[in-house]
Amino acid sequence: MFIDSHCHANFPELAAREDEVLAAMAAKRVGYALCVGVKLEDFPQVLGFAERHPEYWASVGVHPDNTDCEEPDIDRLCALADHPRVVAIGETGLDYHWHKDAPEWQRARFRTHIRAAKACGKPLIIHTRDAASDTLRILGEEDAAACGGVMHCFTESRAVAQAALALGFHISFSGIVTFRNAAALKEVAAWVPLDRLLIETDSPYLAPVPQRGKTNEPAWVFHVAEELARLRGVTLETIEEATSANFFRLFRHARP
Repeated sequence: MFIDSHCHANFPELAAREDEVLAAMAAKRVGYALCVGVKLEDFPQVLGFAERHPEYWASVGVHPDNTDCEEPDIDRLCALADHPRVVAIGETGLDYHWHKDAPEWQRARFRTHIRAAKACGKPLIIHTRDAASDTLRILGEEDAAACGGVMHCFTESRAVAQAALALGFHISFSGIVTFRNAAALKEVAAWVPLDRLLIETDSPYLAPVPQRGKTNEPAWVFHVAEELARLRGVTLETIEEATSANFFRLFRHARP
């Protein structure tokens, strides 16, 4: 069984095909997927997928790119996370690609999520883009190792991966690792310890080869696993078993 550790099943591109997406998951032995929140306003939709379908779990958080939305506080995040189908806080983090002035509000929001994760005892889902140094610094300053988490859709260097691993975090690879121009990332993917490895789609975005250019979906996490097996010179079953075991160890509130 494979597990998609990060998808957005509630986004319109996938929500309109809810039953079809689940059927495709079953056909590719993708037993579970984590539907990740990006706005508090949309959290009822995210939770709805997890409540309707045992194949999904949910997370709650506000993506660093989102500005015109409800601003979270620790009590609000913990209250929403106090649900048996909610297994993580996030996604959260820093994005200096779209916010080049590196606004302080973004860093303050990130700290709020970390403190909430520690308070409610659930791991973090971290987004970082053009902001690795500050992301790692804040994780260290806030003792994020106390709750742990995952660096989702990892595209950074081996040095960044090493620093995240030292904080007790997992590293998750998306369809980007299958792209022809991702040579440096492929090297990192071949190196990350097997017991810290996760796979994801970030669907409906970043469809892996051979589906590139299409609307991504959780079933296609299978292709990410195939590429990791190729890069590491191991069987597909090795990646399947390890990443599923890692998922349940990290997201300990998820029950198969």
